[in-house]
Parts: sequence; structure tokens; C-alpha cells
Amino acid sequence: MTLPLAAYRLLTRLLEPLAPRLLDARVKQGKEDAVRVDERLGVSRLARPEGDLVWLHGVSVGETLSLLPLVDRFVESRPELTVLVTSGTVTSADLLARRLPPGVIHQFAPVDGPDAVAAFLDHWRPSLGVFVESELWPNLILGAGARRIPLALVSARITEKTAQGWGRIPGSARELLKAFALVMPQDETSADRLKTLGARIDGQVNLKLSGGPLPHDAAAFNALSAAIGDRPVIVAASTHEGEEIAIVRALDRLAERLCLIIVPRHPARGPEIAATLTRDGYCFALRSRGAVPNGETDLYVADTLGELGLFLRLADVVVMGGSFGPVLGREPWGGHNPLEPARLGKPAVTGPDASNWQAVTADLTAAGGLTVVATPGDLPGMVLPLLGDPNAARAMGDRGRRAAAEAGAGLDRLWEALQPLLPPVRQ
Repeated sequence: MTLPLAAYRLLTRLLEPLAPRLLDARVKQGKEDAVRVDERLGVSRLARPEGDLVWLHGVSVGETLSLLPLVDRFVESRPELTVLVTSGTVTSADLLARRLPPGVIHQFAPVDGPDAVAAFLDHWRPSLGVFVESELWPNLILGAGARRIPLALVSARITEKTAQGWGRIPGSARELLKAFALVMPQDETSADRLKTLGARIDGQVNLKLSGGPLPHDAAAFNALSAAIGDRPVIVAASTHEGEEIAIVRALDRLAERLCLIIVPRHPARGPEIAATLTRDGYCFALRSRGAVPNGETDLYVADTLGELGLFLRLADVVVMGGSFGPVLGREPWGGHNPLEPARLGKPAVTGPDASNWQAVTADLTAAGGLTVVATPGDLPGMVLPLLGDPNAARAMGDRGRRAAAEAGAGLDRLWEALQPLLPPVRQ
């Protein structure tokens, strides 16, 4: 073990007795689940099922949702295996409670203290661990290695800043990355950075490109569709601070009456968005308060969790949020997944900042399923022709759907690469 890793292990062992107090403080802040907070210390109320168990880990919402296609593949192809999914945030746990197939177990990931990690690994005894993205927690990785648990790092994305940080302790980075039997970054840039840090690259896969359309509640869809009536629907999906009011003002210039549904990336911002709209004199309905759009309401703030699939299905046109930050004087958010509307055959428009989705945005744009605009003020010029020509909008959505299907082929490559690491099928 390198000196920095040994020092990290000693420091975390010394600080670990403070973990319960820190977790209690996070419970009071709403950042931990009061009922399940002991899971963060590696303690579970659930008994481990008999037989082999595979463990899939993602940190927050985006990472854990990207795991769902792989979870489904395990359930379909290896039903004798128990699947354990861990994540680190309350929001991700809430979403997974709705989305995980029956029989799949969710637990909160342990904090990276030696005792918490040991308790977690000794209880669950996984036959394989699959980590998504690139958070390298030394105690967790080294603890799994000490128990001869094969590990895979897949759909890995590492930023330049993170790579520079690990580059200051190259021996430690190399030791941690060598603990992975399989490393599959999500793009060439991350592959180069991980290779420089000492990883052996076994191919590329981006799990966020895999999977089918987001789920929805059919009864809720029927109710909202009836409430909206025959008005055209524009959905502003995964918006951030400042984008909502900019999009509302831009589309307010359209003469045609429509229903604009705002789905903020962070639903807790609902009251903040409501205050901004009220300040500017807009009438709206707030979904978190049980309101639905009626004949007098053309603006609907969908500040609830896990319902994006519902609202995308209602859309005639989708505007991707998180893509206008720099032009609004905000930080760059990097855009959000344009495959979500594409999988449903919805024509979509995005702003200029798609740095987190460059390749996907380029492919969808080249296929004719996505349009990029420079500012929110350019939206009316793109949206109006699509609303006025349903056949053109449908054709654009179909092009996006085909491009999304082509982008999602990586799951098969990953499944094949995992086969040597999986426990054998028991007869």
C-alpha cells in the first residue's frame, strides 16, 4: 500500500467514530434517511439472501438511473443471482424505490471508513462489484480487493480536475485502478485520462445511452391530457435556475395559445420558481400542491420527482434544460440527456451548452432529431414551425428515435465483458 493510501486509511480510522454524529446532523438537514441512516455505517436490517450476489453501485440520481438497464439484464438473464444496488443520496433512493424490479435490493452505500466498509462487505459478501462513473473510494476498493471480490469500473467519466488531483499521487491512483478487473470508460477523453493514471482500458461503454423510454403512470397521463385539451404542449425538461423565466418569456411571444410544462431538474426549487413567476405576473399551477392545469392555466410547474417520463409523453416539442447557463450569465451545467425525449420520438431543442453530452448531441443533431439554438430568445423560431406542421414534428421525432436506438448498443458489449467475472450458473 502506498504511503498516501496508508495515511488515508489511518486518518479515516481515526475520524470514523465521529461518523454517527455527522450522519445525525445530515439527517436533520434532510440529507440522510432517518430510518435507514445506519446503512451508511454498513449496518443493514435486511438479511442477505442465500446464493450468489452481484453489487451495482452509483453515487447519485444520474449514475444510479444509468444502472437500471444493467439491472434489468441481470434480472432477465441471470435470475438466480441476487442483485444489490447501492447509492449515496436520499433522492436516488426515492427514485430507485419506484424503478427497481421486484426482488432487487437497495441499500445506502457505506461511508468510506474502514469499519463501515468491513461491515458492509462482510454482511453482503458480493461475488462481483460494478461501479458506475469514477468516484474512487480507497477503503471500499481496497476492502473488496482484500476479500478477492472482482470489481468493474464501467461507464467511467473522469474530469480533468479529478485526473489532475489523482495525478499528484500517481502511485496511489495506479494501485486503486489496478484493483479493477474491468475498466470501460464512457468516452475517449476519460479513457485517455484513466490510462494515464495507470488503468488498463477494456473498451468503452456509456450506460446513460442505454435503456428504454422513461416510465409513466398511464392514469396520470390520461388525466393531464384531458385537462390540457387540444392545446399544443411544450415541455421544458430538467431546467435550472434562471432558465425557467427565460424560456417562459421567450415562448410568451408566440401568438398561439399553448401549455408550457416546466420540469425543474431539482423539484425542491418549485417554490423558488413559483415566486419568480408570481413576481413577473404569470399565472401557473404547481403540481407539488396537487394542482392541475385547467382552461385558464397555460403554465404548469411539474415540481415532483420521477415523473419526467409522464410529461415527455405529453409533449409536442421538448426544450432541454441545463443548456442555457453561460448565455444567461450562469455557470455551465453541461446539458442533460437528450436521448430521453428521443426514445419517445419527441422533437427536441437544446441550448448551446451540451458539454456533458457532446457526442450524443452531435449524433442526434446530425440525424435530424435535435436542434441547437444559441439563446432562449431563438426558441420561438424553432418551436413554431414544429407546432404548425405535425408531420414534420413527427418525422423529426422518428429520426431521433432511430438515432437513440443506435446509441444504446453499448449494453450488449458491457454484458459480454462482464461474463468472465460473473459467478458460474449453478445447476
